[in-house]
Order: sequence, then C-alpha cells, then structure tokens
Amino acid sequence: MVTSSPDRPCIIATRESRLALWQAEHVRDLLRERFGLRVELLGMTTRGDQILDRSLSKVGGKGLFVKELETALEEGRADLAVHSLKDVPMDLPAGFELAAVLEREDPRDAFVSNAFASLAELPQGARVGTSSLRRVVQLRALRADLQVEPLRGNLDTRLRKLDEGQYQAIVLAAAGLKRLGLAARIRSLFDPAQMLPCAGQGALGIEVRADAHGLLAQLGTLTHVPTHLAVQAERAVSRALGGSCSMPLAAFAQWDGAALVLRVALGHPERTGAALLHAQTQDTVTSVDAARALGERAAQALRDQGAADYLAH
Repeated sequence: MVTSSPDRPCIIATRESRLALWQAEHVRDLLRERFGLRVELLGMTTRGDQILDRSLSKVGGKGLFVKELETALEEGRADLAVHSLKDVPMDLPAGFELAAVLEREDPRDAFVSNAFASLAELPQGARVGTSSLRRVVQLRALRADLQVEPLRGNLDTRLRKLDEGQYQAIVLAAAGLKRLGLAARIRSLFDPAQMLPCAGQGALGIEVRADAHGLLAQLGTLTHVPTHLAVQAERAVSRALGGSCSMPLAAFAQWDGAALVLRVALGHPERTGAALLHAQTQDTVTSVDAARALGERAAQALRDQGAADYLAH
C-alpha cells in the first residue's frame, strides 16, 4: 500500500488547466478521506495543452495530454496521474495501468450559446465550434447547413471564444461544465439518441506504474464498478477498430437492470455526405471480459455495415 510521510507525500501528476486541477483535487480529497494520506499535486503542461493551432487528429491525438504525466510516473516524480478517461489512449504504454475508474458524471454533450437555446434554434449557416471529429460528423448529420469550425483550448478558453462572438454556439462535455460550477452555461443537453458521447466521457481514470502493486490494489477500491464496466465496453469498440483521434467514433453504454446496452456510431472522417453507421448490442455483463466482448461485437456490427471504408483514411 502507498504511504505518505513528512518527507514523502503521495504525489499526483496533473495538467494545469482549471478542469484538470479540479479532477486532481477531487482525487486528492478522496485519498485523504479514504486512506488518510498526505497528498500533493505536481502541475504540468502537456504537448496537447501547448499545440492549439491544429486539430488533435493532425498532431498526434489525445495521447498528447497524458505523455508528460506518464514520464513523471516513470521517473518517480509522481505516484499517480488523473485523467479524463476520454483523453486516455485505448492501449496504455507498457509499464502503466489504470488503477481505478471513478463514478461517472453526466456523460452527455452540452449545447452552449449566448443567443440560442438549442441546436434547432440556430439560424441557417450558423458557426458552431468543436474540434471533436465525433461531434463534427454528428452535428452535420443533425444540421448539414451549419458551419462546424475548429475550437481548441481549455474549457475557459473555449467559453471566452464563444463570448467574443467567434461562434454562435459551441459543444462541450457536460461533465466538465458541471464539475467547474458552470452548469448555468448549458442551454440544452444532447440526448444520446441525437449525439452519442465518446468512449469514457464523464469518467475519471487514475493511472499508475504497473509495478506499483500496493498502490494498484489500494486505488482499485475506489473503482465504481458500473462505470468501469460501461467504459470498458465503450473503449473496446475503439480498440477493435484501431481507434485513434482521427476516427469519428461514438460509443456509449448504459445500464438497463443487469443488462449493459451499448450504442455506437461511426462517421466518415473526410466525406461529409457519408451516412453515419449505427449499431447497438446488449448483454448481461458482470466482468471486464464480458464488457470488452460486448464492445467487440459492436465493432463487428459496424464492420458488417462497411466500416472498413470509413477507417481506411
């Protein structure tokens, strides 16, 4: 088990955005309350935070947000790292493991605008900001007339760009807005039937070195099992399809009693007129293996509809 002492507190590596710090502080408080640990934060700036003039899919994907944190773990400067699970690559590098997945916040996407209450109210040709290819293809499926424009930066930067009038609306994860006390900025929430979230959206993951056996066991007690199984199913879809940031894939699992219902959608990364592919699978899920099998079945259902053509770009 991990211990802390006056000389050696437990150290959490975190990005320095306001949302990332909230997430790290949330885990810090959990460790203090649950295990009585002394915990400190190690703030870091990642490549994903530095490169703001290009879309993630063009500069290396979401892994840019975690690499520096993993280096801090590898070098012993930190004991654990806290991530938005949607930013964590589907396969961690050798030597690292997800020790815990915490209970999910609202996984839905939020419509944020200063002048319009919903996507349906936007005028023809309105500018909508997002840099998520998953959101781009689903927005275009809902409103082909919209100008969907890139939007990078942390949460506060994105809201500032909206307030400056660069966009008439932007789409953000509801979880981040709620965690920072900004729920009032949400004009409406997208029902998953309109816009499916991405794998892991709204969930926090705690990453450690794979050889930190005591820490793995201890942090594992923080895992929220229903969330963990749901996101395992979602992440398995992307893994099975060779998922990356350049693949407009949505995957969202919800519990219906003992059954886990997984819905997925895949868009074409370049052909704007291509139809979205949809699939749904469900099963009674009680283990990680069963959750992953559910995701693999959903991936196969997309392949059966011609996903290979969408992925070969």
